Amino acid sequence: MNDEVNDHVWSGSWVAERLGVELTGDAELKRLLGLALRRNPRRAHLLVSNVLGKHVPQSPSVVHEHGVALGRRVRDLLGAEEAAAAVVLGYAETATGLGHSVADGLGRVPYLHSTRRAVPGVAPAGGFEESHSHATSHLLLPEDPALLAGDGPLVLVDDEFSTGNTVLNTVRALHARHPRRRYVVVALVDTRSADDAARLEDFAREIGARVDLVATASGSVRLPEDVLVRGGELVARYEGESAAPAGTTAPGGTAGPVRVDLGWPQGLPDGGRHGFLPEHRERLERALPAMAARVAGALPAHARRVLVLGFEELMYAPLRLAEELERTLHAEVRYSTTTRSPVLAVDDPGYAIRTRLVFPAHDDPSDGPGERYAYNVAGGGFDAVVAVVDSVADTPHLHAPDGLLARLGAHVPHVVLAVVPSYVPATAQRTRPRRKDAALLPDPLRGPAFSSYAPEEVGWLLQDLSEVTLEAPTEEREEAIQNGGAHYAESLPVEYQPTEEYQRLFHSALAASADRLALAVGTVTETVLAERSPRPVLVSLARAGTPVGILMRRWARFRHGLDLPHYAVSIVRGRGIDANALRWLAAHHDPADVVFVDGWTGKGAITRELAQALRDFVSETGITGFDPEIAVLADPGSCVRTHGTRDDFLIPSACLNSTVSGLISRTVLRADLVGPHDFHGAKFYRELADADVSNLFLDTVSGRFAEVADAAGTAAKELLSADRTPTWAGWAAVERISEEYGIHDVNLVKPGVGETTRVLLRRVPWQILARTGAGRELDHIRLLAEQRGVPVREVDGLPYSCVGLIHPRYTRGATGADGRAVRC
Repeated sequence: MNDEVNDHVWSGSWVAERLGVELTGDAELKRLLGLALRRNPRRAHLLVSNVLGKHVPQSPSVVHEHGVALGRRVRDLLGAEEAAAAVVLGYAETATGLGHSVADGLGRVPYLHSTRRAVPGVAPAGGFEESHSHATSHLLLPEDPALLAGDGPLVLVDDEFSTGNTVLNTVRALHARHPRRRYVVVALVDTRSADDAARLEDFAREIGARVDLVATASGSVRLPEDVLVRGGELVARYEGESAAPAGTTAPGGTAGPVRVDLGWPQGLPDGGRHGFLPEHRERLERALPAMAARVAGALPAHARRVLVLGFEELMYAPLRLAEELERTLHAEVRYSTTTRSPVLAVDDPGYAIRTRLVFPAHDDPSDGPGERYAYNVAGGGFDAVVAVVDSVADTPHLHAPDGLLARLGAHVPHVVLAVVPSYVPATAQRTRPRRKDAALLPDPLRGPAFSSYAPEEVGWLLQDLSEVTLEAPTEEREEAIQNGGAHYAESLPVEYQPTEEYQRLFHSALAASADRLALAVGTVTETVLAERSPRPVLVSLARAGTPVGILMRRWARFRHGLDLPHYAVSIVRGRGIDANALRWLAAHHDPADVVFVDGWTGKGAITRELAQALRDFVSETGITGFDPEIAVLADPGSCVRTHGTRDDFLIPSACLNSTVSGLISRTVLRADLVGPHDFHGAKFYRELADADVSNLFLDTVSGRFAEVADAAGTAAKELLSADRTPTWAGWAAVERISEEYGIHDVNLVKPGVGETTRVLLRRVPWQILARTGAGRELDHIRLLAEQRGVPVREVDGLPYSCVGLIHPRYTRGATGADGRAVRC
């Protein structure tokens, strides 16, 4: 295998011939791009850049110069005065190095790139979703938030511009906070359709800003109608041969990697995650010769072909190091980086990804452990490889027998490890929350003073905000949330009280599902007792998890005579779990005994939120032991291991709001109400006592425990011996639906019966998707939809019983799945 672009065989011909994919446009396109395949329900093909330095090893000077040339074109487009006021924003992970290089060509301008890695103590200045990506969520974490607050041009850099959705999501989010007159979009290739190009133009007119596009080459990708089916068949046929074998250490190799101290300048950022200023670039330029000399000294004298391998978002520092080595070494130097994206490998000159190394993630990523990949390294003829990682990623996983270093050592004779210190902004160190003595935190709130539940059933680690007016009309809340003017946890929806007809439907649904609910409660509780703790501390996520936590507590008492502690805590999407509640729990219980409980999973957003929040909590407080794995009644999204069932069915507690949740509102987190040493807040709606069915719900389900006890024990044993590894199928389905229906925001797609019910009760729904053939179990959905004038559309092959769609209706020019305009 050779990494060079073959003048006679295009590295996209293998895919083009088998799938009928056509790449047309500028003559430059086929030199810049090859094609590969990936397992993806939305896009079978992958455009593989030959000059980006990600999947294909390339000369570092070629990689850097392509970005610099784009930056110079942007400078010429803007003119000297506007160029001097510009800020460059690159996209993680693929374009972080390209964005740096564009900034180099533009001049003395600051640079920032988005990141998938949350950093403790650094508050996000924004974020957005890249719905087609393998990892969708982007954070913006500038050390100085003013970096994004100016009114000069914002230059957005990505490797390819295929639909424009990511750029639209970014500009929409940033423009709502800091409007500016001009944006420039930069990419190596532009393959948008005419419709996508028109959509960007319409968007620019809508926000009243100029949006220019600069690309090295442009063209189009023509795909046959059956490309997804045929692509899936090819991947299935070839993927068993995709990964390069682990093998043993390459002939002549060392027993292990040689670690070299780069002498990285103290306080110099490792990249643009928190901002990279012109003075940082100048410090790096001065330090590069000495750092490259140290690396060269660790290489074998006979090395004639050397690869510098960067690490995911850490692209620019390894690129510049490789460029300096290329200038000074008497050897051929190439550069590429590892990646999160899984791609099929086929060892054919007409295919862009010839070999693939697979290894476990080694930087404690926010989206779970998972696999990572290095492409076109095995078989590349390299005498040595220099792996460059940041210090966060220098973990035991990196050095494990199946880790990256071992995988490299199996195919390359000499491995060098260079570690760049992970930059921690000084602002993060100063603003990190001060640890407060948990003994000074208040005791949990309990009924009947707070909630209609018995005091022994649950203790609420919340503060009572019942006397504060927090409610706002649903439409006003939706507009504020979608336009970035408010977070959903800063206010409360007006409590929707269903009609008598709907109340009757709730009671009939409860009677019909009580046995099924009791079985799920028993199954999940037995599973927790068997594999988590013999005396767990149940901590439900308020408020949907609270009735489930009470039922689990009742099961443990009924079946095992256990009197388990149970608390309810607040978790807020985008802001994490209540850290003060965790401090209180750690002071009164062993964190290892805590089991977090929720009602159900949708797409898994809260599952991810909890995992990241607990990592942040450990970093900020040093308190360890909390397990992020959530126990739920129903896991239709396949997001957790511990569940009662994976069926998507109606849990009647989702049918109502506070009147089935102890008369407690959803939780509130607002800076003027919740101080740094307060619990999150909630309201107790005492005035709704006449409509309260909270204890009726609990008593009805727990009254069926005896009837399902044996079945629950059997079900739990079967689960304990089964493979329960989450597949995250729900998240993938939500991404697909978001794209198919033109929403382009996964947060506006609410999958499953429970989430759809909450959309109809608390949000401004656009339409409901119901699985074809779904019967009486969706009666309450149809009734609520009729009452609110929301259409219900039956859909074949829907992985959930139903899905609720919240349309971004407050964005002018929004269109529906059929292309027609949506009333705003």
